[in-house]
Amino acid sequence: MESMTVASVFSNHCVLQREKPVCVFGEGVDGNLIEASLADSNGIIVRSNKTTVNGGKWKVYLPSLQAQNNCTLTVACNSVSKVFTDVAVGEVWLAGGQSNMEFELGNCTEGPAELKDEKCPNVRFYYTQKIAWKDEHFFDSEKNTSWQIWGDEWTKAWSAIGYFFGKKLAKDLGVTVGIIGCNWGGTSASAWVDRTTLEKDSDLKTYLDEYDDAEKGKSIEQQIKEFDDYEIFHADWSKKCDELYKKYPQIEWDEIQKRLGMCQWPGPKCCKNPFRPTGLYDCMLTRIMPYSLKGFLYYQGESDDHKPTFYYKLFAALIDKWRTDWSDNSLPFIFVQLPMHRYKQDKDFKNWCLIREAQLKAYETIKKTGMVCAADLGQYNDIHPKAKKTIAERMEKISLHTAYHLISSDAANGPIPKNMIVEGNKITISFAHADDGFVLKSDDEEKQHYFDLEKRQNIKVPEHFTGFEVAGTDGIYFAADFSFGKEEGALNTITLSSPKVQEIKFARYAWYNYGPVTVYSHNGIPLTPFRTSAEDSVDTSKGHAKIQQIMEV
Repeated sequence: MESMTVASVFSNHCVLQREKPVCVFGEGVDGNLIEASLADSNGIIVRSNKTTVNGGKWKVYLPSLQAQNNCTLTVACNSVSKVFTDVAVGEVWLAGGQSNMEFELGNCTEGPAELKDEKCPNVRFYYTQKIAWKDEHFFDSEKNTSWQIWGDEWTKAWSAIGYFFGKKLAKDLGVTVGIIGCNWGGTSASAWVDRTTLEKDSDLKTYLDEYDDAEKGKSIEQQIKEFDDYEIFHADWSKKCDELYKKYPQIEWDEIQKRLGMCQWPGPKCCKNPFRPTGLYDCMLTRIMPYSLKGFLYYQGESDDHKPTFYYKLFAALIDKWRTDWSDNSLPFIFVQLPMHRYKQDKDFKNWCLIREAQLKAYETIKKTGMVCAADLGQYNDIHPKAKKTIAERMEKISLHTAYHLISSDAANGPIPKNMIVEGNKITISFAHADDGFVLKSDDEEKQHYFDLEKRQNIKVPEHFTGFEVAGTDGIYFAADFSFGKEEGALNTITLSSPKVQEIKFARYAWYNYGPVTVYSHNGIPLTPFRTSAEDSVDTSKGHAKIQQIMEV
């Protein structure tokens, strides 16, 4: 073993978090003395500290610094020194989640124009390596990872959301912003926590049990071979699938499987499968912790739609675990509430409604969280909305409130239901972040898509459907008429009614996996989908979409 190694997340061009102690860490031989120092652009050492290797690991904390560029970080042990140049001190955010966070700048709607811009946006990016099994190549491969600066050959592969967030934040704060990409398409939140976290709760433990049962009696070698064989098959299947979509853009999923055979994604439940519970926590997240951060960005939930009623527990446990691992329970956690989505051949299982509801609950119950409503940013028949700039800039706006306290909560957020009053055949709901009232926008294209989707399921939607619905004690919903509050001091209310419901008990808005989004606050952020009670009707979320995230970005 080398006398000292520095974690691979430290490299030339790295960004260190300003205004808080900076943790520098790595591995080494017990008893060895490690010294870390940071020199400014003039070569003058401005911070240094020492520690001793214990248990094969070491951490050095450098006292906090103000933002600056062109620094040099040196880590020394005996006669061995590691020197990292062009180090910046600024703001560092971790961009976690699944494919919509992973979605690359070069593939997003705004990407091509952005990549032609020669102006440096003052954003840097580190991508935690995507290897889901610690084989003999894992650690050697990790040594080749490094921080990237704008304009190098990998820029087009940066997270589009991470990039646009960083670009706007760098402009608003006047500092260098570093984004650490730690995401993998198609993953459940269960992949991003440790085993102990899942074992604490009987519902969450089901994620483990399903994999443990599948692995039972199989050697590691057998599991690896099964997954390697699957990857060969799936690569060929996916290639043929892409060819069919190019030749027949409107082809149905069932027809694809009829021609090519069943899609086997996400592969056998085994130790090498990247979608296994705890796998990416171990192989990705732990490789960068506890790199000093300002906070977390997170876009995920799509791949937990098969267990939507468990999602609040799982998501809350993930937030708590990440903050615990970084030894800071106040780290801002900004996440995206799932947008509208539904494949045209699937029923509306309402499972994404329940995920959104769980995300809203997390925002309302877990401190220092920020939720970005993205209801209006879904893409018809595609789980990967390709326009990413708006959602990234909404996340940045929320960071200005939640993390930096530069703008008000009302300026950062869209309307969220607060209270309600029922008076016979009317229900009046008041909303936070809507003191200036609401803006009504037409959403004719999505409305027509919604009508067509429901028609495929032999469901007729009334022409006057607005997204608002009400129900009586029987839980049967009918399209509602609505009016915005106009009385002084009550601009933040919406009143609903329906001639078909004489005694209203329940109300909801945009309670569908995909459909029209029409109501916004004056800051341009949509009203979050909601229902007034979880006791409104029989659970219809037992099914989920036939097509999962088989496409890799």
